Amino acid sequence: MATMLLIEDNVQNRYLATFLLEQHGHRVLQAEDGLLGLDMAAKLRPDLILLDIQLPGMDGHAVARALKSDPALSAIPIVAVTSYAMAGDREKCLEAGAEGYIEKPIDPESFVAEVERFLCVS
Repeated sequence: MATMLLIEDNVQNRYLATFLLEQHGHRVLQAEDGLLGLDMAAKLRPDLILLDIQLPGMDGHAVARALKSDPALSAIPIVAVTSYAMAGDREKCLEAGAEGYIEKPIDPESFVAEVERFLCVS
């Protein structure tokens, strides 16, 4: 079981991702925006961060860069979960610090397996 932080502003997206991950035994913490997500990451040190890119205020690219610039948080894997699916969007997410990229709408059949690939194995 892993503890994951889901930074996502859309209620329905938060519900679906949380439901799917909890069904597989994971604990999911939720943040509605990037600043709250950064605060929660610093306090709670999740095993993995699921990050929407289109967030109010501070976008996901800025959140990823902030997480990766903090030595205490930089080892936490980030998976961008986004509807940005144009040419170059995946590369922008990876350049900002995300290790993974999942397009929305998520596929309930494969989402958990896609996310679990990025968990650090110790």
